[in-house]
Amino acid sequence: MYFLISIIGTAVIAGIVGYASERSGFTRNGALPSIIIAVGGAILFFFTKFMFGISFGSPGVDAIIASVGALVIVPTHWRK
Repeated sequence: MYFLISIIGTAVIAGIVGYASERSGFTRNGALPSIIIAVGGAILFFFTKFMFGISFGSPGVDAIIASVGALVIVPTHWRK
């Protein structure tokens, strides 16, 4: 049960971070792409943490750090 609650919380926090980063001007992708990128990065890090035990702290802190990291890495990698 903890796994399900934790993954849903991770997705919600990542969605909020993605939306907030778009509204604040940190990214210029559009709201939906930013949310998708942030949630994808957070879920990827969640499963990495689950498999290998690598963590920065609580699941909420991990979700915030992974979301911001994904928003920095993905758009700059594909932008020309």
